[in-house]
Amino acid sequence: MSRKDAHAFAASLAATLMVSIVVFQAGDGTFGAVPADEIDGDEVVIVGEIDPFQ
Repeated sequence: MSRKDAHAFAASLAATLMVSIVVFQAGDGTFGAVPADEIDGDEVVIVGEIDPFQ
């Protein structure tokens, strides 16, 4: 997914699940979004984090 799509998806997830969501770029150049407690950091670059409580 594109970076713009990943940020939009992350914002939607954060608002729905009420958890912090991390937007990351994988080693192959793709972007994704997962809950912050599920990111393991292997071969990903964290691009941003969306916290629904801020």
